[in-house]
Amino acid sequence: MATTTRTVAQTCAAAASAARALATASTEAKNEALAALARLLEARADDVLEANAADLADERAAGLTPALRDRLALSGERVAAMADGVRAVAALEDPIGEELERKTLESGLELRKLRVPLGVVAVVYEARPNVTVDCAALTIKSGNAMVLRGSHYAERSNGALAALVREGLAEAGLSEDAVLLVGGGGHEDLAELATQDATVDLLIPRGGGGLKAALKEVATVPVIYAAAGNCHVYVHADADLEMAQRVAVNAKVQRPGVCNSAETLLVDAAVAADFLPGTLAELDAAGVELVGDERARSNAGGVEVGAASERDWDTEYLDLKMAVAVVDSLEDAIDPVNRHGTRHSEAIVTRSEEAAAQFENAVDAAVVYTNASTRFTDGFEFGLGAEIGNSTQKLHARGPIGLRELTTYKYVVHGDGQVRE
Repeated sequence: MATTTRTVAQTCAAAASAARALATASTEAKNEALAALARLLEARADDVLEANAADLADERAAGLTPALRDRLALSGERVAAMADGVRAVAALEDPIGEELERKTLESGLELRKLRVPLGVVAVVYEARPNVTVDCAALTIKSGNAMVLRGSHYAERSNGALAALVREGLAEAGLSEDAVLLVGGGGHEDLAELATQDATVDLLIPRGGGGLKAALKEVATVPVIYAAAGNCHVYVHADADLEMAQRVAVNAKVQRPGVCNSAETLLVDAAVAADFLPGTLAELDAAGVELVGDERARSNAGGVEVGAASERDWDTEYLDLKMAVAVVDSLEDAIDPVNRHGTRHSEAIVTRSEEAAAQFENAVDAAVVYTNASTRFTDGFEFGLGAEIGNSTQKLHARGPIGLRELTTYKYVVHGDGQVRE
């Protein structure tokens, strides 16, 4: 069973016990579990899709926005992509045991610095059932145990997927308790999970500002916030406007309900009259609701653009909505990006190497793009196999959280009887 009647504390304690065994598991055993999981995802896809259809039909999902329903929904193609992602993780080099440093000290001691698992990683996430599999694959390969708390409206989907993970672990002779679900209860359960510092080594919340604020009030477990993505695309005065239109539209429209989609479009005043009419028309045709400042609205070429409020510049819409502003210079673009952005992913479109370098150096974000869509901020796209989330903070991990971000290190020291004087 993927879920049990254990309390949150009991679940975390069981995961901690499994983590100690998994930390010493061979690469072959971990890869065997991942191969079994990929095979089971393909063989049992219909069972997963049946569970997902029940979630989508449940009254608990009735109030979800179209973007959130898209994040919840699975298809045969999405399940197949999960299997491909698991195989991609299995193909990656095992980071555990990697020697980071070796030296002989003045005392004659032989010191080595080795990469080791963190232990138990807890992940709190909303809507997307594929996170269950992505997280499990990464933690298994990196020798960690995982406790997952998904949304209550994705309960059946997450349960079906976690059951396949646990079956794969068992086939490889590894503890099923290396991946455990806790129910998507209320704030009390979340607070209990966030305070299991005796058994949980890291908590990664994937959600918006509300989740981040709630955890900051109570968490005693170390937290890496895979938080909101209020991302920008800035069209510089020296941009290739055809390229800029392609990048801006893709960053907004390709999948608007995810954290690396663009929420704000900034356009240099020098190219606003030439760039905005066509680009806003394409965004409008794709169903994007547009709001903007006065200069953006006056350069819209007849496309309907509502008046942006102060709140719009700070909003992660996760939907087909975009704020648009006209700025006078590169410096005037960097300022709102740093002031309103969430340090996730930011992009500039320009033919100027000097402008690109200035934007890259001055913008405070985990990922900065020149002449590319923000939609590429993704563990799979970055060659990490998958990701647990995108960290918008600076300590321990920044950007996509992959295998190496789920490790720490220990010093191993060999001597021949040395004692300190």
